[in-house]
Amino acid sequence: MASTDSTTVAKDGNDLAGLEAGLDALETVQTGRKPFRQTFVEKILPPVIAVALVLAVWQALVSFKVVDDPTKLPSPSAVWDVVQTAWLQGELLGYIWTSVSRGLLGFCFALIIGTPLGLLVARVKFIRAALGPILSGLQSLPSVAWVPPAVIWLGLNNSMMYAVILLGAVPSIANGLVSGVDQVSPLFLRAGRTLGATGLKHTWHIVLPAALPGYVAGLKQGWAFSWRSLMAAEIIASFPDLGVGLGQLLENGRNASDMAMVFEAILLILVVGIAIDLLIFSPLERWVLRNRGLLVKS
Repeated sequence: MASTDSTTVAKDGNDLAGLEAGLDALETVQTGRKPFRQTFVEKILPPVIAVALVLAVWQALVSFKVVDDPTKLPSPSAVWDVVQTAWLQGELLGYIWTSVSRGLLGFCFALIIGTPLGLLVARVKFIRAALGPILSGLQSLPSVAWVPPAVIWLGLNNSMMYAVILLGAVPSIANGLVSGVDQVSPLFLRAGRTLGATGLKHTWHIVLPAALPGYVAGLKQGWAFSWRSLMAAEIIASFPDLGVGLGQLLENGRNASDMAMVFEAILLILVVGIAIDLLIFSPLERWVLRNRGLLVKS
């Protein structure tokens, strides 16, 4: 009987040791860098292959006369020639900068407005009951719907552009923050109050840091809405004094029935959107997740 008890105790001890070792392994953070070959295979090669496949299919549609009208589907080389010409003439960076500067400045305005609005909606029941459904409705409203009234109210100027961006982005940022606050554990909030964090200190040091994952997701969506709102405004409300952004370039190509210019604008809009996400929002999201132990640094 004693032998059986000792065997059971030994087995339980081994199980506990194994469990502890497993937990230690999960908590271990790998600090070494991945080899470049592994990074290339996992991160760089897949999008390169995807782009190559798209270009191959595009070229095949042109070469095999599936679409034999170049005014409807230009070849990749024709689009590249248009891009190269714009670059050599010093116009390409101007198109990009006009739109990117507007988009980022409008997004910063939306961030300044959407963040306190989201905190108010999340923390004050009356404001949530009053504004919560309105914010959700505004988020589902297509941004292009705001362009005509913005033109009538503000005229054809940059203020109209920023107004459309704000109306498109603020609801997304605010709703993202509300969602993040709703996911914070009540025990965590009560612990903060117990430690003396009340009022603005409680919001700044407890609520906002704890809600960062949802907030960052709202920021990413807010940027997407900002960019789409700006493109809609530039396409519809074209005016010489506003300069030529990417949306205006797209509209100029349509007016001239120049599909190569249209594809140039579409590709530039896509590239800028992807670049902003990769350079700003993806690193921010990884940093937030890593600091919460949700993403192992490797």
